[in-house]
Amino acid sequence: QVQLVESGGGSVQAGGSLRLSCAASGTRFSFDAMAWYRQAPGKQRELVAAVTSSGSTNYEDSVKDRFTSSRGNARNTVYLQMNRLKPEDTDVYYCSADLIVNVEGARRTFWGQGTQVTVTQ
Repeated sequence: QVQLVESGGGSVQAGGSLRLSCAASGTRFSFDAMAWYRQAPGKQRELVAAVTSSGSTNYEDSVKDRFTSSRGNARNTVYLQMNRLKPEDTDVYYCSADLIVNVEGARRTFWGQGTQVTVTQ
């Protein structure tokens, strides 16, 4: 089965840094884009950063100058380096991975379990 394992979450003071990691495994299909989302209670899940299989990135505006996402060399790992963290960054962060599942190019999205990031004042 496809499994996404996240690590690196925790609690830091405002202005500090965290590095989140996500490793995907359990499939013979190729990983396409991988991404990070976050979700506050009662709110919609929002895209934080996405990285294509070739390394191109896209960021949510509020984190663009502070966060950096990248793919591992094996293309089954994605990282999120979070710098100058703010209390409003406090959320549950989720890793996702898009897979190409057939020769026609159909895609399916799989999710990690989520990891808590807390930024204190």
